[in-house]
Amino acid sequence: MCARQKWHVEVRFFPYPMSTLRASLIGIVAAALICLGVSALWLNKELERALAAPLRLDAPVTYEVEPGTNVTMIASELSRRRLLERPAFFVWHARVSGKAQAIKAGEYELTPGMSARELLALLVSGRVVQRALTVVEGWTFDELLDAVRGSPLLVATLPGASVADVMTRLGRPQVHPEGRFFPDTYHFPKGTTDVEFLKRAYETMERYLARAWNSRDSNLPLQDPYDALILASIVEKETGVPDERGRIAGVLIKRLEEGMRLQTDPTVIYGLGAAFDGNLRRRDLESDTPYNTYTRTGLPPTPIAMPGAASIDAVMHPVIDGSLYFVSKGDGSHHFSKTYQEHVNAVHRYQINRRQKMPQQGG
Repeated sequence: MCARQKWHVEVRFFPYPMSTLRASLIGIVAAALICLGVSALWLNKELERALAAPLRLDAPVTYEVEPGTNVTMIASELSRRRLLERPAFFVWHARVSGKAQAIKAGEYELTPGMSARELLALLVSGRVVQRALTVVEGWTFDELLDAVRGSPLLVATLPGASVADVMTRLGRPQVHPEGRFFPDTYHFPKGTTDVEFLKRAYETMERYLARAWNSRDSNLPLQDPYDALILASIVEKETGVPDERGRIAGVLIKRLEEGMRLQTDPTVIYGLGAAFDGNLRRRDLESDTPYNTYTRTGLPPTPIAMPGAASIDAVMHPVIDGSLYFVSKGDGSHHFSKTYQEHVNAVHRYQINRRQKMPQQGG
């Protein structure tokens, strides 16, 4: 019987010892990590450089982000217009930071020196360009409507609408519009409609009038805030001198308390409407209309213009010093009198003499 032979087979997978292999692997991994670290540092440095780079602007420009525009489209357009360098970094940062989905549509003002990072912050903030339209103290509603309809800054939805239609669109049907809109400079973004603008001015007046009424002096001969609005509109049209508003209001308040007629020219002129040719005559003062405060006692039925905050405040806190009369001096200011005789003398001094000194017209 033959003896079994033992075979010894040595299998070598690597020609190097395991310790050498382990060291090689560690070296490769370390080198890879170093490369990744260097690349990350380089990318981060380049990213910061790209985000800090100012836009290529010599002057402010308006840039509009349309609804539905994404960050890639924004970066591409700004790059195409040679305003933004390295748009890929801008897009990458916006997405990684989570700001890409927070960009808001609208018009934005890009200014010289603004960096790409600041641009992204602006687009996310929603601080869009604001247009401005001023509602002037003393305007009538017709003048306000002309200004709104003629403004290229507002989206027109009211062409041809009647006054009643306008008030219905504002949610105030059957409300007389005169005096109901607060004079101020209003700022608004692109896309604002004429109805939105008018509604804002209307609501601003409602709030201001309510606050002023709640803090008014006691014992005023006024039934409600609307009475105050009517009287404030008269004060607004009577004087443009700030220091006189309180005294004008005081005279009118005193006359209401005494049961005297207000006898103010602006109400007569408002009642004449288109018939007024710029020259108020005695026959106009004697021609009765609901707004003729020479022929009728008390307040006219509606305001005659849009009073500003100062005129409203003057009515709520009038300066009552015993004066019952005032007459224009011809320079925008007035002379105030406590007695009728003093008033007659003032009229002769400031009105009659001035007219006599004016050069005669015609042949």
